[in-house]
Amino acid sequence: MGQRIAGTAFVKAGNKQYDLRGSFIVSPSPSKREGVAGQDGVHGFIETPRVPFIKGDLSTTAGLTIAELDAMTDITVTAELANGKTYVLSSAWTESAHEIDTGAGKVSVNWMGLTCDEI
Repeated sequence: MGQRIAGTAFVKAGNKQYDLRGSFIVSPSPSKREGVAGQDGVHGFIETPRVPFIKGDLSTTAGLTIAELDAMTDITVTAELANGKTYVLSSAWTESAHEIDTGAGKVSVNWMGLTCDEI
């Protein structure tokens, strides 16, 4: 039996759906682990907090302004994936300055937040 695991995706930020172009990544993990090895073998791991994020390329259609992206703070970002999973990034903001790829008609956006939950 075949099942869809990838393909169509949707992104909403602050209750507005954006035209998602591609390069879509959802990273909900609240921590990362790094192995520690000594000369005598593996000692364990170091666990540190990390900032969850949702990022992707948006088409630069008429409904999108860079000022709107730059102003995003304390918003909710929702990612709906082709496999039926939905992720909600809370207390989110946009990272960095936004650059428009005029040849491709797209802008890369990285939303970072306090938590990202799978619902």
